[in-house]
Parts: sequence; structure tokens; C-alpha cells
Amino acid sequence: MKINQDAEVRTSRGGNPVSRRWLLGVSGGAFLAVGCTKESQGDQVDSAKKPEGKDALQNRAAVAGPNGVLGANFNEDPAHVDKAVLKALGATWVRGFVLMDTIKDGTDPLQQPAIRKLLEMHGQGFGTILALKFQFSKEHQTVPSPATEEMKAELAAVDKVLQAVLDKVDILTIGNEPFLETHQEERVTKLNPFYREVAKHVIAYREKRFRNGCRTHLYMGALNRLDDPRMISEATRGWIEFVNKTPQLEGLDIHPHVTSAEAAQKYLNYVLPKLHDNKKFLVTEFSLVGYYEKQMTQTIPTDFVNAYEKEMDITRGMKVWQLLKLAKEQPFTQKQWNDFLRMSPWFESHKHFMRDQVKKYRKTGRLAVATYGVMQAKAMVTNINAGKKPWMLNSLYVNLTVQHDKGDKLPHNYTVFDDFTSLQREQDRLPVRPTKAHM
Repeated sequence: MKINQDAEVRTSRGGNPVSRRWLLGVSGGAFLAVGCTKESQGDQVDSAKKPEGKDALQNRAAVAGPNGVLGANFNEDPAHVDKAVLKALGATWVRGFVLMDTIKDGTDPLQQPAIRKLLEMHGQGFGTILALKFQFSKEHQTVPSPATEEMKAELAAVDKVLQAVLDKVDILTIGNEPFLETHQEERVTKLNPFYREVAKHVIAYREKRFRNGCRTHLYMGALNRLDDPRMISEATRGWIEFVNKTPQLEGLDIHPHVTSAEAAQKYLNYVLPKLHDNKKFLVTEFSLVGYYEKQMTQTIPTDFVNAYEKEMDITRGMKVWQLLKLAKEQPFTQKQWNDFLRMSPWFESHKHFMRDQVKKYRKTGRLAVATYGVMQAKAMVTNINAGKKPWMLNSLYVNLTVQHDKGDKLPHNYTVFDDFTSLQREQDRLPVRPTKAHM
């Protein structure tokens, strides 16, 4: 699929929001605008308490947002992600997250790598998703309570990000993986009050600054490990209830990093019956990494050793994790990488996991955007041992474990790359964005 290379930078990059006439006139594209009302700031924040009447509905997107899109995810590391990389995939959407601690510590949001990359891709016509990642699971960290000085510091950092990205990124996700990024003892008590306060603050900020319309759709961040009964609680139910009661929030995110397709289905089984029909869901991270992790101490395939023992530093009895470490130290050829995965029954039997999951998500009719890991990052191939999660197996490109000559196309992952490109749809392309001349 051809990416629209003539897409123009949105006028709001210069601080001028588009007209409501243009917003309401857009139709038929994945890039659509969010409408903000002229209520007072206080009414906007408290609107979660209102019934779904005419005024509440006006706070929703003026027209529907993206539907069933499949994009690329780089998390916090956008190194090597560019237009050519995404174009080769046919991808028109990209997602990353910002570490909010770095903003609190003084980093200019416009210089923060994930934000810079998303704004760059926005300017090139891509759909963009940014998640705000708060890290309260660190030692000696605690979730701030509303109306405290600590909370004010967090909201001040949020304001800096909002100033940089609102009306530019297409989707802002409030929270990355809140339940994993909070100490267990605070998940039921302090987590929801904090994130609700952040969400209300973002909603009020958007209303105040973009009274004539704002392109940025708002979602709450991701629920994790819903296949584990120990992660289900009043807090997870309360998370969904808040989304349901807040008309400015269009849905929530889920991150099924799982051991099986059956485990991934449990996420949908839990969320969709509870989430109101007029809400959608994101899947900005998903993988079979839990299953792959269990295979790391298996012996590599005998057929692979027979085929390559004369040209590679491999031996019978070598474990999978040892082979992956070798690939990092002595990158394979594309054929060697493909053959290793093809000859490994544990991988070959699950090679279409990503494709099958996207089809399931789309079949619900409520998927907004799913994004899949695009590049291997340095952290994935650092200190490889038997206990390290093999994230390197979940990326579309295998840029750190497979050889490539400068100027050649980046090496890609066996089957998943082709599945990803086959799932791209013409309807998910973004229309040309207006310039001042069109206003």
C-alpha cells in the first residue's frame, strides 16, 4: 500500500486549530476530529457524572475515529523508525510512549525521543498514538494522592506534554500499563484516584485550549494480565466503569502479552461485556512472548544443526537462548534466521499468532487501533540468558540479529512481516491534511 507522500502538516502545528466547518465535513477517512464543547472548565471535568444526554454527546468525537487499524509500535525507542521502514510495511499508524519521569526531571517534551519521532511522523502524514507512562513501581516510589504537592508536580509534567502534542497526535492514551507500573499494595487503593485525576485534568486542558475542536482522541491506558485471576479486582472493574461514565474518553487499551491465543481471548472476554457499546478498545501492544519464554531452554532443532554446523558456531545440545545470544553477537543471514524459526516446531506452529489476533480484534467491530512491535531494540538483545524474555522474536524487523548491508532493505521476521503487510487496508490511510489555504 502506498503511503500518501503529499500529506501536509496540520495547521495546528503553528498553533491555529482548524475550523469546525472543516472538522464536521471530514468523512470516510481514518483521521477524524474530536469535538470539544463550549462548556465551562468545571462542567467539563464533572461531565462523567452526567447522563448520556445531548450535551454529553457533544463532548464525544464529532465523527467516528479510526476503526480496525493495524499500525507499528516502537514503545520508548524510536531508533531506526522512519518513513521508509513504515512504508515497506504499508503501515500508516505508529505508536510510542513517553516516560513522564523524564519530563518531570526537566526534559523538553519536544526533545524527548518518542514525542519527537511521533511529531515527525505526524508531519509526514502518519496516524500517531502517544501513551503517558508513569512509573510508580520503582523502589521508594508511591502513587500521589489528588490535591497533594506531588500530584501537582505530575500534572505540571502532563501540561508540558499536552502543550507539545495536543491537536497533533491522533490518540493520547492516559497511562501506559498502570497496573504493572504501580506497587501491588497500591493498585486497589491509590491507582484509580490518581489516573482519574490525570484524565479529568487532560479533558479540562483540552476544552480550555481547543474550544473550536481538537484532533486528539482520548483513551485510558492498558489493562494487563487479564488472563491471570489475581490481576482481576475492583480496581480493574473501576477502570472500565470510569471510561464508561466519561463521555470524553473513547475507550481503553489492552496489552495481551500472553502464553497462548486462548489467554489472549480472555482479555476480550473480560473487557467487552463490561465496556459500553459506544466505546472502543486499543491493542497497542500484544505478543506471544510468554509462550516463547517457555521455549528458551529447549534444544535447537537437529535439522538446523545439520544444515549449518559447518558455517555457524553451533553445536548439538545448544539451547534456544544460547542461539539467540549468538545471533546478537554474530548476526545470522536472513535465510539462517528464517530456517531456525521454520525448523522450530514451537515457533512454526504459532507463526500466525499476530495475524489471527488482528482478525479477532477486527471481528468485534470495536477495535480502534492495534499496533505491533516494529523494531528490535538494544534492550532486547542485552544480557541474553535463559531467563530473559525473548522480545526480539516479536518484532517485524530483525535489525539486531540478522545481517544487512547498508542500502539494503532491513531484514524482517519470518512470516509475521508478510502477515502484517497483508493486513493493511486502503481504508486506513489518512487523507491529506488541510493547510491554511484550505481554511
